[in-house]
Amino acid sequence: MTTAPAEIATRASGDRPAGRRRIPVRHKGAIAVFIVPFGILFVLFYLIPILQAVWQSMLVVEREGTFGEATEVFGGFAQYALVFQNGPFWASVVRVLTFGIVQVPVMLGLALLFALLLDSPLVKGKRFFRLAFFVPYAVPGVIAAIMWGFMFSPNLSPFTALTQNVDFLGADLVLWSIANVVTWVFVGYNMLIIYSSLLSIPTELYEAARLDGASQWRIAWSIKIPLVRPAILLTAVFSIIGTLQLLAEPQVFASFSSAVISTYTPNMTIYATASVPNSSLAAAFSVVLALATFALSFTFLKITQRKDAAE
Repeated sequence: MTTAPAEIATRASGDRPAGRRRIPVRHKGAIAVFIVPFGILFVLFYLIPILQAVWQSMLVVEREGTFGEATEVFGGFAQYALVFQNGPFWASVVRVLTFGIVQVPVMLGLALLFALLLDSPLVKGKRFFRLAFFVPYAVPGVIAAIMWGFMFSPNLSPFTALTQNVDFLGADLVLWSIANVVTWVFVGYNMLIIYSSLLSIPTELYEAARLDGASQWRIAWSIKIPLVRPAILLTAVFSIIGTLQLLAEPQVFASFSSAVISTYTPNMTIYATASVPNSSLAAAFSVVLALATFALSFTFLKITQRKDAAE
C-alpha cells in the first residue's frame, strides 16, 4: 500500500489529517469552576506559606548596640548553618527514625492482617469488626494521647498492678508508649486503604485458585498480598511522612513524663524554637525537615520500584 504525497506532507508538517481533527473540549467553563477554587486555595494555603517559610529562613536579626531595635535582614544560609550545628534537633531526628523503623512495620503488619481477616470468607460479622477497627482513628490524636497517658500513669491507671511495676513513662519506654498510641489510632485507617484494594481484586482469581486446591492461607500469600502491594506502599509512604511529623502525642505525653523534653521530636524542636521567639531558625528547621521527609519518601519509593522491576 502506498501513501499519497499530500498525506506524507501533512504528517511531516505535524498537522492532523482532515478526517482526524482534534475534538474540541466542551464545558470549559464548568471545568474552570471546579479547578479555579482549588487553585486559589492551593496557592493561598500551600504555595505561599512554603515560599514564606523559605524566605523567613534566609533572614537574621541584627541590633544596633546591646539594646538597639531588632531588625531582620537577609542573611543567606546563616540559619541553615545553625541547623546543622544543632545537636538536639538531629538527636530528635534519629529518635523518630528509630521510632519509625519499629512502629511502621508493626502498624502496617497489623493493618494488613486485619484487612485479610475482613476479606476472608471464614470471618463472620465483618461490618462490626470493620467499624471496631476504624473507631480509634475517629478519636483525635490529642484525646487518644491523654487517654493512654492516664492508662500508663502509675497513680491514675486502672491497671496499677502493671503500671507500678513497669515504668511506661520512663526514659526507656516512653517512646514505645507513644508508638502504642500512634499504632492504636492509625491501624484502622491503613487497614481501610488495604481492604479497599482487596475488594478490587477479581473474584475469578480466587475461584481458580480454589479449583487448584489452594487454601485460604495460600490464596492470601500468593494472590492477595502481591496484588495489594501498591496500597501497602502507599500506606508506608504516608507512615514515613507522619513519623517525621510526630508532634501531638509526644507533646501530650510531656505532661505525664519528664523524659519527654521540648526537643523530643523535630516538630517539638521547631515549636519550641518558634516560641522563643526565633521564627527564622524555626523556619530553617522546617525547610530542612521537609526536604529530609521528601528525600526519605522518594528513596523508599525508588528502592521498592527497583525491587518490583527486578522481580
